[in-house]
Amino acid sequence: MGITKTDLFTKKQNEIASMAKALGHPARIAILQYLVRKNACVCGDLVDELGLAQATTSQHLKELKNAGLIQGTIEGVSVCYCINPKVWNEYRELFSSFFADVTLNGNCC
Repeated sequence: MGITKTDLFTKKQNEIASMAKALGHPARIAILQYLVRKNACVCGDLVDELGLAQATTSQHLKELKNAGLIQGTIEGVSVCYCINPKVWNEYRELFSSFFADVTLNGNCC
């Protein structure tokens, strides 16, 4: 496996890239939208909602949890997930700042 050379980039650039990678699959976006819409811990409904296999859904949940965007609690045999508001707000601020830093004038190519 190659070296990523992340040390060549700023901390902010690495953070944005890491966040974008966590959001880089439509299933993860769908999971986040569903959790935001429910605004509560969700147990077991995600497989039916997404139409994906349990193992696939679990893998996407794991990626989102590793990124800190969601948090989970164990209730009996179920794991319930919800949005982690602290990290959600960090993502929002970082992406807002990234897009606000650029002003395009339309004179390209």
